[in-house]
Amino acid sequence: MRYILAFLGSVSLALGIIGIFVPMLPTTPFLLLTAALYFRSSPRLYAWLMNHPRLGTYIRNFRENKAIPLRVKIISVTLVWGTLLYCAYGIAHEWWLSSLFLLLATGITIHILHYKTLK
Repeated sequence: MRYILAFLGSVSLALGIIGIFVPMLPTTPFLLLTAALYFRSSPRLYAWLMNHPRLGTYIRNFRENKAIPLRVKIISVTLVWGTLLYCAYGIAHEWWLSSLFLLLATGITIHILHYKTLK
């Protein structure tokens, strides 16, 4: 069972890292899932993740403060709107699909801004 959890944690970690660069893929939930799976499967992998200079800080800040750094908020919202505006006006040819993209961008923005800003 430990090997399965470690494998699932690694898949979750890969998705979380991809989510840093792909606006529609959430990073934080995958990294938190990775931490939980590594905690249950391998103390060595969990320690590596929590001591990682970038990912460990990101996970600890979110778990302890339930907050997102201002820089991350700005980048996330900008990428979401850039991607979904392109989809709404460059790809979608139906008005309802464009509206759906804009509603999705609005919902994601509200969700991101709902969290406190980490100072």
